[in-house]
Amino acid sequence: MTDETSRARRIPLWLEVPFFIVATLVLALLVKAFFFQAFVIPSSSMVPTLAEQDKILVQKWSYWSGEPQRGDVVVFADPGEWLTDIDPPSPWQRGLQAVGLSPAGGHLVKRVIGVAGDEVRCCDADGRTLVNGEPIDEPYLADARANAEVTFQVTVPRGRLWVQGDNRGNSKDSRLHVADPGEGFVPTDLVVGRLWWRVGPLDRFGGVGGTEAFERVPRP
Repeated sequence: MTDETSRARRIPLWLEVPFFIVATLVLALLVKAFFFQAFVIPSSSMVPTLAEQDKILVQKWSYWSGEPQRGDVVVFADPGEWLTDIDPPSPWQRGLQAVGLSPAGGHLVKRVIGVAGDEVRCCDADGRTLVNGEPIDEPYLADARANAEVTFQVTVPRGRLWVQGDNRGNSKDSRLHVADPGEGFVPTDLVVGRLWWRVGPLDRFGGVGGTEAFERVPRP
């Protein structure tokens, strides 16, 4: 093949650049839809596991054929005015978020404490949460003493989750929404994915492991 023939078959630059941009956007949409999505932590409610302004990736394949489990740290869409003090994104940010090229806002991150059928209550004499009668030792809490500040007893309905932040003294989670129409429960179909990796800041870069705290909880 001559150089002249090769140049004739080469895609013109004015077509090559738009093609590259479209291909990048399509790939980003596919990754966001099926595999990963980026988020920025909006508050200190998950300290020490996650700090405010940490940037994280959640993975979605764990819930392709199942639902969140106790102990999972999940990101979910606001189930009903849980978020009241966030600044709306600009049109440019909304566009980037739509294709997964910018961390998304308008979501919350909490730890799953109870799944469908579980009885969750607080607290025992030592200030621990009980799930189906089993007291839970939670080593990831910012301050274990703060766990007993809000008392409750609920049974998680089908298709719902009971979620709480690791910073129990500063977390607007299920406990503080029991008087709302949704009674503090989060529909499972609002869950985006499970915490997988912390990608920023660089000094906190790394994977975020799970917990064995709920292994002894009996079935409801």
